[in-house]
Amino acid sequence: MKSSLGPLPDGGRIVIIGGGPGGVACGLALQRLAAELNRRLQITILEGKQFAGEHHYNQCVGVLSHPLPSLLEAELKVPFPYNLSRGEIQAYVLHTAAEEIKVASQEQDSIIMRRVQFDAYMLEQAKQNGIAIISARAVDIEFHAEKVVVYTESAPLECDIVVGAFGMDEGSAAFFSRQTNYKPPLALSSVVTKYHPDPESVEAFGSNIHAFLLPQPGIEFGAITPKGNHLTINIAGLSVDTELMQVFLDHPTVRAQLPAISQAVEYNPADLRFFKGRFPRSLAQKYYGDRYVMIGDAAGLVRAFKGKGVTSAVLTGIRAAKTILEKGISKHAFHSHFRTANRDITRDLPYGRAMRLLTIYMARFRLLDPILRAARQDANLSAALFDAISAHAPYSQVFNKALKPRSIWAIIRALL
Repeated sequence: MKSSLGPLPDGGRIVIIGGGPGGVACGLALQRLAAELNRRLQITILEGKQFAGEHHYNQCVGVLSHPLPSLLEAELKVPFPYNLSRGEIQAYVLHTAAEEIKVASQEQDSIIMRRVQFDAYMLEQAKQNGIAIISARAVDIEFHAEKVVVYTESAPLECDIVVGAFGMDEGSAAFFSRQTNYKPPLALSSVVTKYHPDPESVEAFGSNIHAFLLPQPGIEFGAITPKGNHLTINIAGLSVDTELMQVFLDHPTVRAQLPAISQAVEYNPADLRFFKGRFPRSLAQKYYGDRYVMIGDAAGLVRAFKGKGVTSAVLTGIRAAKTILEKGISKHAFHSHFRTANRDITRDLPYGRAMRLLTIYMARFRLLDPILRAARQDANLSAALFDAISAHAPYSQVFNKALKPRSIWAIIRALL
């Protein structure tokens, strides 16, 4: 019997490659929506990493904020794991080489978690809801008129539709690219480390994220984030590496926030071990087609420039599930429904690219200093800086706030 490319029927089979928050959200949403439609689905999640026991390091800093809690609870019927919190972020401190400003919002504070613990929690929710979890990596894929075959490290799987939730995994992207017209998004690289100072120093650091926009070639931005008993330090750029991370750590502006960093090894021998990762800076090409769709990082469907990768992964996973069950699993269905549903993300990408290039230019030539000085006097500009750093609002709104006449005049006064 030929399988239809229409809405997935009773008995439909789905394989989700990737058991992070996006893949799990897609699986849970499929299961919940199918139950409402009186359909039973065979949902399988492939995940090669071992989240339980924290056997791997996730390069994501783990700042989780609105609307993620409501997405989990309202859309997926999964309690948000507040018990895993390592603290709340109350404000951001933005640093240039010469200036700094503290910016905050009246909205609910962001919550800090270890991503590996959050990922383990989400995958356990999928297991408890009866979704099959296979601890193996996908190694290849075949598309046929009536089915998809996903080859894994253990056994092949047949399905009607495959969902790519593999983030920036180059191996998965490669076999999809061989079999389809999919091209992964362009990426920025990141280097992450952590530092365990003495408890008094952690307490003195406070509950603010310190973000750095310094005139250092190769480093687009850096940050120090409090994580309960330690500080997470990360940098990003087109090709950052361990040497650039050391340059960042040695910068006087950064060292001023990290007392006694040269003695870090005395506190914890695991300190200052560097981990490298990547995150999208563009939309992927052909991220959907007949019998396949990408979500989250794999599609490049994240907040432009930086921020809210977990929220975007969960949101796009839910939207993909709705398309699969309500519209179909064809290229046309994903184009007309899934692509349209994500316009809130894709329409902001040009503004994010403009913000990134503008920030690089202004940091390089020290033009951010007068903007920070002006923001101390102009609440509207201060709010724009907060939205840009925290990713709490689209970059189109950031530009609208920053380009108001009174904000421009405040910057001119600061320049003079």
